[in-house]
Amino acid sequence: GEHRDYLDNGNNKMAIQQADKLLKKHKDLHCAKVLKAIGLQRTGKQDEAYALAQEVAALEPTDDNSLQALTILYREMHRPELVTKLYEAAVKKVPNSEEYHSHLFMAYARVGEYKKMQQAGMALYKIVPKNPYYFWSVMSLIMQSISAQDENLSKTMFLPLAERMVEKMVKEDKIEAEAEVELYYMILERLEKYKEALDVVRGKLGEKLTSELQSRENKCMAMYKKLHRWPECNALARRLLLKNSDDWQFYITYFDSVFQLIDESWTPPAEEEHSLEGEVHCSIEQAVNFIEERIAGESRSSRPLRGPFLAKLELIRRLRHRGCNDEYKLGDPEELMFQYFKKFGDKPCCFTDLKVFVDLLPPSQYTKFIQQLLDIIPLVAAAEDEVALPGDIKALQQHLCVVQLSRLLGIYHTMDKKQKLAVVRELMLRYRHGLEFGKSCLKTELQFSDYYCLLAVHLLLDLWLEGEEAAVWQCLTLLEEGLSHSPSNAQFKLLLIRIYCRLGAFEPVSELYSSLDAKHIQHDTIGYLLTRYASSLGHYAAASQSCNFALRFFHSNQKDTSEYIIQAYKYGAFEKIPEFIAFRNRLNSSLHFAQVRTERMLLDLLLENWEWAKRGLGEDISEEHRKLSLEEETLWLRIRSLTLRLVSGLPTLAHTIQPKNSEKTAENGVSSKIDTIRALLQQLEAAVDSGKKFLEQKIQYPVLGPPPTRMAGFFSNGSCQCQTSLFYLVSDIYELDTNGLGKSEIQERIGNSFKSLVERLTGNDLFNKCKGDLIEVRDGTLKTHPNLLENLVFFVETISIALWVSSYCDSVLRPFKSNLQKKKKKKKESSVAMPPVFTHFLDYVTELQTLTSNVIDHIKGLEIILTALKLEELSLKDTLLLQVRDSLCKHRGPQEFLFGV
Repeated sequence: GEHRDYLDNGNNKMAIQQADKLLKKHKDLHCAKVLKAIGLQRTGKQDEAYALAQEVAALEPTDDNSLQALTILYREMHRPELVTKLYEAAVKKVPNSEEYHSHLFMAYARVGEYKKMQQAGMALYKIVPKNPYYFWSVMSLIMQSISAQDENLSKTMFLPLAERMVEKMVKEDKIEAEAEVELYYMILERLEKYKEALDVVRGKLGEKLTSELQSRENKCMAMYKKLHRWPECNALARRLLLKNSDDWQFYITYFDSVFQLIDESWTPPAEEEHSLEGEVHCSIEQAVNFIEERIAGESRSSRPLRGPFLAKLELIRRLRHRGCNDEYKLGDPEELMFQYFKKFGDKPCCFTDLKVFVDLLPPSQYTKFIQQLLDIIPLVAAAEDEVALPGDIKALQQHLCVVQLSRLLGIYHTMDKKQKLAVVRELMLRYRHGLEFGKSCLKTELQFSDYYCLLAVHLLLDLWLEGEEAAVWQCLTLLEEGLSHSPSNAQFKLLLIRIYCRLGAFEPVSELYSSLDAKHIQHDTIGYLLTRYASSLGHYAAASQSCNFALRFFHSNQKDTSEYIIQAYKYGAFEKIPEFIAFRNRLNSSLHFAQVRTERMLLDLLLENWEWAKRGLGEDISEEHRKLSLEEETLWLRIRSLTLRLVSGLPTLAHTIQPKNSEKTAENGVSSKIDTIRALLQQLEAAVDSGKKFLEQKIQYPVLGPPPTRMAGFFSNGSCQCQTSLFYLVSDIYELDTNGLGKSEIQERIGNSFKSLVERLTGNDLFNKCKGDLIEVRDGTLKTHPNLLENLVFFVETISIALWVSSYCDSVLRPFKSNLQKKKKKKKESSVAMPPVFTHFLDYVTELQTLTSNVIDHIKGLEIILTALKLEELSLKDTLLLQVRDSLCKHRGPQEFLFGV
């Protein structure tokens, strides 16, 4: 007991001592051994812990304490497969233990052994005939069908078997719980037996479906749709809307089915019921009357309902689409939207509700419509020429809604620069005035007027993109001001992250990102904002850290998902299990996951080499941009992962001196490795070609759209050509290694490679593209040049690869040289000429050294310039600029990295 307490309190050393004391007295106390092992594992002595655990496991313990302790240990070791072995042995020794059998089942679930789960479930049911165990087994069959590679197998074997197992229980009248009915429905649906599934839900078994609101009706509706039974769809939707006329999904089904029936010229039967679900509407007149009745009924309801009014707009849109609106006198969309605003304008949802229907307004009416809305908002001006302001939160919300609609309808887009700046001033005035309504807000709540500030920033961003340099600094100032009042506003933070990154200032970004407190899946959906820029702006340590954050999430997702699945089995929430599996699979194939893995390994190689390890508003991103961005990210990932594989392939070629007789075998081993490298090089060439073709499209993503990859810079600054030719050089040196110094043309080829590489690295291409100031002040405005930083980062990476390749060259040339020197001594004559390849190599290394020290001087120079920037000369005396300056001054990445050379 005592040492277990030590473990619980995290005092692992004491726990180990206690366990040792106990073991002195009782040699064979299994549990004490395992608890000692847990202590060892937690103090980083994995191997000792594992050895101890295996001693105990080999004895196949059956006491609860040892089993549970071992389970905890194996989980901490991330070895869940060992738990299955443990309970397999325990079940053999104690075949009638319900507890051990269910532990075994859960252990199989953790490692996804579905077939064994099926058997374990049935074994449990034989010992203790409880329904849940039987259905665990059935669910495991469904899991086998989901994971089967062969679609056919799941339709002909796993699912029919599961269906027969459930039918047996139905026939014997043994179905007890809702989960069992859901499972039956799930099987029939997957087998595409929609009619049978419908009968189950509508029949006696369906009465058990009670835990979720309308669970039964929703399942019926799903089957009616699959079976294209539009009369039933219509009648059921109609009935549900009579119960709750605010349920939007049923309006959609109601309209869909009415128009389907009209297109099929369906008429109700004369004698019997219209449909299984009662009365059916199959004409436009009926639909129009039905909606008018819902609106009339709204006034009698205890709270205002949005559904009926929006349904009317939806119906107008559909009738217009069919070209038959006018004869139905449903009213003018503009007037209806105006009335809707009157009723719901003070609710934040009003904008998103109306947003969907603005395409019903003719563009010529936009300005008039906006004015009409503004006229009914109670705003009060202190004096003639001052801005009229809202007196309470309701009026503020109404005004915000109109401002958002103005942006959406493009009213700000047509303004000139002067007008836009006037609007920005007005919006910021409204923002600051609105803060008084939020004085009692908590730190975690947003200010009511935050949207004004966001909108002002977006207008300034528009100006910046049109070439107005000062606008971007104003954006940063306004966003920082906004954050000081709403410290948890994620929109402000994401915008700041994007703008700082575009300016090349990474320092404030990691702090902003960590304050977003991204949870779970957000590491995938927004994490790329951080990882995309960290390494390209020279922050190697931060980059490594941000990659690790993301990877930790992806790896723990594996573990977490199996826990969710186990919980779902325990509580019979079977419907959720396939969703968890699908979620896990989507995350495993996440593009971001693959990119982070690749970049993280390239970073590790870079760092190891020198052993210093130190959506807002308006612009929705179009589908088109989304597709293009995905294509670009995938191409870039391909280039990066091939580079990674080439770099990591270098050590496998390392030169080893072999005794003569084993020459052949060694040859074969290594020669296959050079073939791999040559094949990878061809693939890299192909990937680069595809990348260049892609970039020919000159795509401009919107400023808040997906950030472009680093591919364009990689090609334009010459890094790509340099890196490729370095890998070709490896291939040539390898050839020299295998054929000896006899062939002069190889030496000549290598010499030329060295020469052109030096020219590329020092000449107009690479180094020159890194020169220039990161911050430039012209006419009192400040401009940053983050592309210089990105180029510098690629340059440093290219030099790293050059140094690796040099050390490979060195390992090949050194033995040749010492052999020649031995020959010289033997012959005692000086006429043995040194082959030219040695001089070429020497020149190349000398040039590399000079270049490296020039780069270091350049980086030092950048720091001096940044530090010396006298901010008093700037008109923008603002703490913000100090922040930006500091963050740019902290780019010490490449310099530390090059000092270690």
